[in-house]
Amino acid sequence: MLSAQTSLTFFGVSALLALAPGPDNLFVLMQSALYGRKTGLLIVLGLCTGLLVHTGTVALGLAALLAASETAFTVVKIAGAVYLLTLAWQALRARPAPLSPAAAPAGGARMYTRGIVMNVSNPKVAVFFLAFLPQFVAPDRGNAAWQVIWLGCLFIAATLLTFGAIACFAAALGTVLRRSPRVQRWMNGLAGCLFVALAVRLAIAGR
Repeated sequence: MLSAQTSLTFFGVSALLALAPGPDNLFVLMQSALYGRKTGLLIVLGLCTGLLVHTGTVALGLAALLAASETAFTVVKIAGAVYLLTLAWQALRARPAPLSPAAAPAGGARMYTRGIVMNVSNPKVAVFFLAFLPQFVAPDRGNAAWQVIWLGCLFIAATLLTFGAIACFAAALGTVLRRSPRVQRWMNGLAGCLFVALAVRLAIAGR
């Protein structure tokens, strides 16, 4: 098993990476502001579940397929882009609703699933894990696969804390903003544009 110092260093780096603007934390930010803390936290849990999938694929070596195969990488990223465009369409068509966290356009299970799909359908996360996690693996400290799993769990813990804080902050701000139907329309439009931008970014992304 990795040393405590290496684990703490990795956790700190992971927390900083989670704070850097990216598709996942921007997704949490907008959805929490629009639909409340519960929705935001459910999406965070979904995103972290998706990270479990990526951790498993790296531990098993499957992520190397996405890094090596142009076809596999393209198929996954196009599927992710289509999903993001679907979310953009839903956001742009949404109408102002009464001030309530229950105004989310989907139930709790669907919002949790949305977080999973958002994360798993981004092949760049798998490639990032493949490049990032092995840097902290110590060959003299036992089975490399178990070390990767441990690092993945640390990354997920850092992401859960960081994204959870983002969700709570955005939800508190959104409670004030959602009092105005005009602001709600503006926020839905901004969310739709964000999803379109993320879809385009994912579709044109290289390995």
